[in-house]
Amino acid sequence: MRIQPLPDTLINQIAAGEVVERPASVVKELVENALDAGADRIDVDLEEGGVRLIRIRDNGGGIAPEELPLAVARHATSKIASLDDLEAVSTLGFRGEALPSIASVSRFLLVSRTADAAHASALAVDGGRIGEVEPRAHPPGTTVEVRDLFYNVPARRKFLRAERTELGHIEEWLRQLALARPDVELRIGHNGKPLRRYRGGEALFSDERLNETLGAEFSRQALRIDHAAAGLRLSGWIAQPAYSRASADQQYVYVNGRAVRDRSIAHAVRQAYADVLYHGRQPAYVLFLALDPTRVDVNVHPAKHEVRFRDARLIHEFVFRTLHEALAGTRAGQGAAVAAAIPGAVAETAAGGGAPLREVWRAPMPQRQAGLSLRVEDLRAGYAALYGAPPTQEADAPGVPGAAANAPLPETGEDGVPPLGYALAQLHGVFILSQSADGLVVVDMHAAHERIGYEKLKAAHDSEGLRMQPLLVPQTVAVAEREADVAEREAATLSELGFDVSRAGPQTLLLRGVPALLAGGDTEALLRDVLADLREHGESRRVRTARDELLSTMACHGAVRANRRLTVPEMNALLRQMEETERSGQCNHGRPTWTRFAMADIDRWFLRGR
Repeated sequence: MRIQPLPDTLINQIAAGEVVERPASVVKELVENALDAGADRIDVDLEEGGVRLIRIRDNGGGIAPEELPLAVARHATSKIASLDDLEAVSTLGFRGEALPSIASVSRFLLVSRTADAAHASALAVDGGRIGEVEPRAHPPGTTVEVRDLFYNVPARRKFLRAERTELGHIEEWLRQLALARPDVELRIGHNGKPLRRYRGGEALFSDERLNETLGAEFSRQALRIDHAAAGLRLSGWIAQPAYSRASADQQYVYVNGRAVRDRSIAHAVRQAYADVLYHGRQPAYVLFLALDPTRVDVNVHPAKHEVRFRDARLIHEFVFRTLHEALAGTRAGQGAAVAAAIPGAVAETAAGGGAPLREVWRAPMPQRQAGLSLRVEDLRAGYAALYGAPPTQEADAPGVPGAAANAPLPETGEDGVPPLGYALAQLHGVFILSQSADGLVVVDMHAAHERIGYEKLKAAHDSEGLRMQPLLVPQTVAVAEREADVAEREAATLSELGFDVSRAGPQTLLLRGVPALLAGGDTEALLRDVLADLREHGESRRVRTARDELLSTMACHGAVRANRRLTVPEMNALLRQMEETERSGQCNHGRPTWTRFAMADIDRWFLRGR
């Protein structure tokens, strides 16, 4: 067959295969154009999940009549004019492919009016055939109508899903947009009925927009993130581990305002959560990464879903460190865990003596302030009436040397009551019952003690560093050539991780030393995993993860077991250590260590006040 140029319409239809995957892709491109035009209100009207109709109306700057034919011409754009512009793109759209591609596979109408124009102008395109520019009545701004998507490409149309599925994809993308642009009002209708409205005008990162998009529970459990270093800034929210998900349905990442999918950032987030999530659970987060546009290439994917960082290793480390430190600062008592059910068991008394629980509640009952808070003096008085004044001598918490079980209790709240309150009793030798300022706290003593011991072991080992243990007989390790290249290039990094390794041939490494704590394991497999991480992400925490798994096992074996009777001072010592220990809201395996029942909730159980 002879080489020949393709017709323009076919060229646009081929481009549409890259840009226009489904109706949500059309909505994305058109709404991004509206935002680039300065719109602060956008109306999205849909029919049949966007397959029959997509209409986007905005109040942006509009398009001059003479520029309408250029708007539907390939590679014509107002957003870049030189290579320098392309290397520092700050707009959402810039390729100049979206409108001609969409117009080539639909019945397309573009109506626009600039602020100084007497009237609007319209241009129709039917399956790639461009009509004439005509006058039209329209307020300042732009409306784009896309009807019968893929009507002239039946092979593409048959791959579309059910109406509800296609609508769901559109709603999800608009949710992504709403999170990033709370200053913009979005109105969405489907089949002639209002579907959703995101009110605009709020300040960036507003709690109201967070509630609208992800729900009040995410907002309640979210930790605010805002950290800047090395020319990078990471802001947004990460959910506390207690708010983990079964799927990755609440994971949003934005780079300079653009919603993207980036494996390096996702990997950094997973590593930051590695110590606190239950098996198979997914973290929830909304993260905004801002950096110099010249340090990121947004022109690597036709639909602009992906980016490429000029220093991916720095980005990975920055994201990991920021989230790791934020999660490390979470301690038991910060925020209320969700109670799953009303406890139905009877509590045991502490240390085999003292008053039974029913008599605890007969003690001077703390009075409430503002319907929830408890008076501090009454709480202290009730505690003293049951157990006497706290002794002055020090004692160890169970299994944790150096813990001041009877030291003065910290007054961390405004009301002077520690976040986890004062211990009352044990429940079936498993749970600690504690009276806090606003209700009842229940603590899983084994899970809590396990986390405390684990963090102590990590801190002790970190102070020593990762020691290397020389091998009596060096081992030859067969690897792929690219892995051998990484080992040679990253020799200093491998040494810091406890490996003494050198290249012995194109596909051979010589291993002379391994991390001392892990010498009894499969160090060859660990080395290969580390090399894979270094090649893909520029760094590796495999050694530290393997070390932490071993320390976690040690902490688990050293933690107090069920049916171990604790004295009240021992229980209080454990509560105080939980309040001081990083990540103490979860055990080493990601299970919650505590929960709180507010007095208002307990009142509702017994219909008090009705």
